[in-house]
Amino acid sequence: MMDYFTEYPSPVGTLTLASDGERIVGLWIENQKYFANTALNAARKDDLPVFLDSKRWLDDYFAGRKPDPWTLPLAPRGSAFRQQVWRTLLKIPYGQIMTYGQIAKQLNCASAQAIGSAVGHNPISIIIPCHRVVGAGGKLTGFAAGLDKKRQLLRHEGIKISTI
Repeated sequence: MMDYFTEYPSPVGTLTLASDGERIVGLWIENQKYFANTALNAARKDDLPVFLDSKRWLDDYFAGRKPDPWTLPLAPRGSAFRQQVWRTLLKIPYGQIMTYGQIAKQLNCASAQAIGSAVGHNPISIIIPCHRVVGAGGKLTGFAAGLDKKRQLLRHEGIKISTI
């Protein structure tokens, strides 16, 4: 369970950040799926150092300064397989995309659908850039916060794909 949360007003809606006190364990976009089950019973604490660092990171991101996600202490909670997928997402550079199939191939996973499930349950949106994952041929597919938010984030990063 999360101990603390704070909110951040962003161009894609209010973001809710969650922390165990030292690391970021969640970041959800307003109305995102899977949020309600994971952010319950947390106390609001806006001045937690990890939140202040994360808000500066988000300020940089939304200003187009391409901050490095590896600079934040991230602790997403999930199975070993999901952890492996989320580490792969962290390697997708700002302004670039990968397909579910490419990730499956890179991880020697026979199922792009399993990759899709792990990507869809990413608990730290934007910082762990699940929005940079698209379907075959650049097709925009599922995003827990909605395809409109995915389009907005991809456009923000200057990603031009035919389906945006």
